[in-house]
Amino acid sequence: MRVLLLCDDYWHPAAVPTEGIEPLKAKGFEFDIITDGLSFDPDKLKDYPVIMLCKSNQVSQADTTAWMTDAVQKAFIDYVEGGGGLLAIHNATVPSETSAAMSELMGCKFTFHPNNCPVTVAPLRPHPVTDGVLMFTEVDEHYRLEILKDDVDIIMASYSAPQGTESKFEEDPYHNTTAWIGAAGLVRTQGSGKVCVLTPGHLLPVWLNAEFQKTLENALNWCCK
Repeated sequence: MRVLLLCDDYWHPAAVPTEGIEPLKAKGFEFDIITDGLSFDPDKLKDYPVIMLCKSNQVSQADTTAWMTDAVQKAFIDYVEGGGGLLAIHNATVPSETSAAMSELMGCKFTFHPNNCPVTVAPLRPHPVTDGVLMFTEVDEHYRLEILKDDVDIIMASYSAPQGTESKFEEDPYHNTTAWIGAAGLVRTQGSGKVCVLTPGHLLPVWLNAEFQKTLENALNWCCK
């Protein structure tokens, strides 16, 4: 299966997802990679059964200007509604002032995260994306999401212990509680297409974790069918 991978922004260099997809190549996936948002041609979306988006609304790590124009966002929406699959990972959920349409398509948006900490990820119920996936723990950014769509189906949860005064968000009490549980994986459909969002993935060991690799494989297959 050919997959288009869009990645690279200021806080999330392309090296992490590009190294993280290496094990998937042995599973029959072929990746075309775009790191410069300005070189992205929306007309090319139709050439792929699924798009892997690991990029916020920044052209690249070196250029933090926006690349998701209204036309680009409409192209993604048309692509999904026409039957395409979108797998959005980690920083793809980070919103910007001009990317609200993409957030609506994903059905969620990032709000904040504490310092890197051990994050446990676990399937919540049977679903093709979670098939055979076991609970795992890796140090990562524990993303908190705001759910934007009523039809979002949360299929994986994430847990991290409180950080107390070590949290860089000391003004927010959520991470000083006994535990925090959030959405780690969600799915929705729009038109004839499918969207899957996975929040883990800031650090390479997360990508290379066998259970996350299994999740990625399942998600790519689910999105394209």
